[in-house]
Amino acid sequence: MAHILILAALPEEGDALFPGTSDKDDGPFAVRRLAVHRHDVAIAICGLGKVNAALCVGALAGDADVILMTGTCGSLGARPGAYWIAEALQHDYGATHPGRFRRYRAGDWPMGEPGEAHFAAMPDPGLGLPHARIASGDSFVACPAAAADLKSLGATLVDMEVGAVAQAAMRLGKPWAAIKAVTDEANDASGSDFNANLLRAARLAGQEIERLVAML
Repeated sequence: MAHILILAALPEEGDALFPGTSDKDDGPFAVRRLAVHRHDVAIAICGLGKVNAALCVGALAGDADVILMTGTCGSLGARPGAYWIAEALQHDYGATHPGRFRRYRAGDWPMGEPGEAHFAAMPDPGLGLPHARIASGDSFVACPAAAADLKSLGATLVDMEVGAVAQAAMRLGKPWAAIKAVTDEANDASGSDFNANLLRAARLAGQEIERLVAML
């Protein structure tokens, strides 16, 4: 039996995972606890942004064997659908120099020659989903110019949490994985597209997380 912690930034994303099972507690992260496929599963609503995501991991991952994240994201050229997040980075961590911003792996000393900025997820157990690198930061990207900058990092998806979950999991020595589904294209229509597609994309990601839990 494994202890699995699953994070979702929004209530809609968490409710789309194993819907209708168990009640949420009244703690700061509205946790649902259930037994699924012989595993003890905790589903927590962490809230938006990197601080909320990392705080939730730190508070709840003590006995977790694996940390997962479900939910939605913007596309940086990726096709609609759900993705296995193979790599995550924090696009707003680094050093500001005249005329440029140099990105470093979050937590590394931001001086000298930067190396790889991403964190790698645990091995894919064979879900058959396309793999992606996601860029996370504390801003909602709704601008083609900003999206183009993030593409230069090798990212094809953007969100506000996975990079922080990855960093926190690494510090705790826990394997992590994330599955995200696309709601928008990180452009001037992103606000309306996100709201229109939130529930559908949240359920799509949730279904794939449910398959993943069954395989662990």
